[in-house]
Amino acid sequence: MSDRYCVFGHPIGHSKSPAIHAAFAAQTGEALEYVAIEAPLDDFAGAWRAFTVDGGRGANVTVPFKEEAHRLCDTLSHRARRAGAVNTLVLDADGQTRGDTTDGLGLVGDLRRQDVVLAGARILVLGAGGAVRGVLEPLLEAAPASLLIANRTAAKAEALAADFADLGEVAGGGFDVVRGPFDLVINGTSASLAGDLPPLPDDLFAEGGVAYDMMYGSEPTVFLRWAGQRGARGIDGLGMLVGQAAESFLLWRGKRPDVAPVLDRLRRSL
Repeated sequence: MSDRYCVFGHPIGHSKSPAIHAAFAAQTGEALEYVAIEAPLDDFAGAWRAFTVDGGRGANVTVPFKEEAHRLCDTLSHRARRAGAVNTLVLDADGQTRGDTTDGLGLVGDLRRQDVVLAGARILVLGAGGAVRGVLEPLLEAAPASLLIANRTAAKAEALAADFADLGEVAGGGFDVVRGPFDLVINGTSASLAGDLPPLPDDLFAEGGVAYDMMYGSEPTVFLRWAGQRGARGIDGLGMLVGQAAESFLLWRGKRPDVAPVLDRLRRSL
């Protein structure tokens, strides 16, 4: 019988994780079953317990359960403690639940695959929610020259920057403090999906600058279109999605799948 894994979310019908992990399993020769489960909003912990009783070995966790997943874990990775959220659950042999977050590794891995130089770069991150918190440690570990977090509520960005100040040159503020040029601008808000953009200066990007949107779609997001009109190279978040899944697969199975062919197949299906 195959080992069982899943992704929990609410809603979850749109998830590409089952297809991604099926491709990873085929590629690595691992026998596993991976499904999407819509957990009840008021009992995520119960959904995880029921899944493990039914033979579940691990799970991915997406919106809106990442903070709840963090709370139910018996042990947490350093990254997950820092992020305050968990996107990967592992049921250890002793029955303990271990939590990790692979979102930041997925982002940094995708940036490196796209030949984006992070060491010594001037980075701007838009937004100060859970998606941003989850990627700050791997970004700062890549040794950028500076990292600015800009958010509509300045105090939230300032508090987030203070939480990570021991890892490098990081500051936070409102959109009014944003002064270019930046080598890399990462959109960690969902605003562009709604056709909205934060107020940003036209000279935001350095020569050769890169715009990265954590969101993705069949067409470029509003943010990527705006950035392209100002000379930036645009990258969407599909590679981050596949990359974080590969890191989860490694935690569960001890094998690191090749992201590129799975990403290519997924891109063609959009």
